Amino acid sequence: MKVEMSPMRTPFANTAPIVPSGSESALDARNLTIEYADGHIGVRDLSLAFCRHSVTAIIGPSGCGKSTALRAFNRMNELILGTKTSGQVLFHGANIYDAAVDAVQVRRQIGMVFQKPNPFPKNIHENIAWGARINGWTGDMDELVESSLRQAALWDEVKDKLKHSAYTLSGGQQQRLCIARALALKPEILLMDEPTSALDPISTAKIESLLDELKTLYTIIIVTHNMQQAGRISDMTAFLLSGDLVEYAPTRQLFVTPRDERTERYISGRFG
Repeated sequence: MKVEMSPMRTPFANTAPIVPSGSESALDARNLTIEYADGHIGVRDLSLAFCRHSVTAIIGPSGCGKSTALRAFNRMNELILGTKTSGQVLFHGANIYDAAVDAVQVRRQIGMVFQKPNPFPKNIHENIAWGARINGWTGDMDELVESSLRQAALWDEVKDKLKHSAYTLSGGQQQRLCIARALALKPEILLMDEPTSALDPISTAKIESLLDELKTLYTIIIVTHNMQQAGRISDMTAFLLSGDLVEYAPTRQLFVTPRDERTERYISGRFG
């Protein structure tokens, strides 16, 4: 069966872009500051734009604000009690933090994959179908499940096991299932928070290869603590330190000829 893989053919209810497309970048953060309830500043005055159909890596030492920044791009920080956000994140030209914008709708269009695989306690088919169903999918569910698993490079491994529990899969397969689950909602942007840090090298390589294919359909922003991984998979790299953006540049440029001495010291392993 030939499966159409375009992310635009979705019959979800109420999934039109927040405003009509027109901006050059896929996502544009402007003077973004995130403050936690205890007064700690997770991200300070962050401004950067993400190119469409590319992989951008966010790097930096532990506690530098990488995951805080990533969660800000689809309003996940709002789930942490007492967190305050100022500045803007523009998606299709509209600020996702505007009071008129529905956070749930934002998260449908800007999906997230977390550090550890978190499949639902359901079978493989239902892990894809359940989220699609509650979000109003009106098309052929079996086709959606297959196309999502194909995009996540998992279909051939599970096509005869769709009624088996997701927990019977290996860690790497579970993470690709979570990627497929996110893709089933047909997002435009995929956020990934250290998605391979808990995986073995073989599973990591499969997901890295997958990202190179997925960027033709989606814009991907990935947090990684692995410098070699950032160098292998990303087109652009942002280096954060103590909540501040130190440098943002094409990956090869940042790794070979960084402009800031702090960047050079970090990527050479002298701290972090």
